[in-house]
Amino acid sequence: MYEEGIACLWMRGGTSKGAYFLADHLPAEPAARDALLLKIMGSPDPRQIDGIGGADPLTSKVAILSASSRPDADVDYLFLQVFVDQAVVSDAQGCGNILAGVGPAAIERGLVAASDGVTEVRIHMLNSGEVAVARVETPGGRVNYSGMTEIAGVPGSHAAIPLLFENIAGSMCGALLPTGREVDVIDGIEATLIDNGMPCVIMRAADFGLTGEENREALEADAALKARLEVIRLKAGPMMNLGDVQAASVPKMTLVSPPRRGGAISTRSFIPHRVHASVGVLAAVTVATATRLAESPAAHLASVPSDGRYQIEHPTGSMEVFLDIGEDGSIRGAGTVRTARKLFDGRVFAG
Repeated sequence: MYEEGIACLWMRGGTSKGAYFLADHLPAEPAARDALLLKIMGSPDPRQIDGIGGADPLTSKVAILSASSRPDADVDYLFLQVFVDQAVVSDAQGCGNILAGVGPAAIERGLVAASDGVTEVRIHMLNSGEVAVARVETPGGRVNYSGMTEIAGVPGSHAAIPLLFENIAGSMCGALLPTGREVDVIDGIEATLIDNGMPCVIMRAADFGLTGEENREALEADAALKARLEVIRLKAGPMMNLGDVQAASVPKMTLVSPPRRGGAISTRSFIPHRVHASVGVLAAVTVATATRLAESPAAHLASVPSDGRYQIEHPTGSMEVFLDIGEDGSIRGAGTVRTARKLFDGRVFAG
């Protein structure tokens, strides 16, 4: 059935790359779909040599798009993480970076009609059930990818794609603080178990003997650190209403430290076993939220901005996110600015 190839948009979204498909171009049955995607990406293989994956979790991602199943959105978006060296395809989380390419891809594929100027695309994120709004530049009714917006971790500048998230607290865990506490202690480590769009376990880097300025390569090479984080992650999963997370990509383990470059806080994020080259969009939103919890390790280290605009520092720069804070201190919504670029549009083959 797929000998003639499958229509595929290969796009950079934020600091990730992925394959964007229409749902009706893939098998409807999840097991058959996942088996096909593993072949397309070349998994399991550390190099993904027999597929289009880039041998890194950030470049082995899939977005599946379809007409929206709900009246308050334009398009349905399912994110799938294709593991590199395991035969695993996970829908256990969303991806805010790949989300940045969903608006442009939906327009490119005719799911959303473009306006002349800016097209607002309401995206139903199937992984969490929430809706995000993307504003895509469409002069003359065509997606524009060129512009002057720079984001850390991506060379050059591109057109801005503002993203706004609403009602994302407890997206996967059922509550912003699934344990009902601002801080829990797991294996002697103080941690905030929090979900404001992405389940995260937020801990002080110093509690692991780290400065928080270690680069990605140093952290990747620290087998003892990674083993200790995995023990904590497996215990945190049930506490966060996520169940057994041994084969899951959540929660994200996030080490925080004081900002060094004028931002609000510095992060080192594990996704969950590899070290993120930057930080995920929704993880950055969740970290920013944690800085507002008085008992959280993040609050003790952060320089909290007065205007709700947070620069979240990470190994390759910083990411700006903003929180829409109500008069009572509640967080009504959150957003960020990303960019995306179409890399190729063609047909991909599964062998």
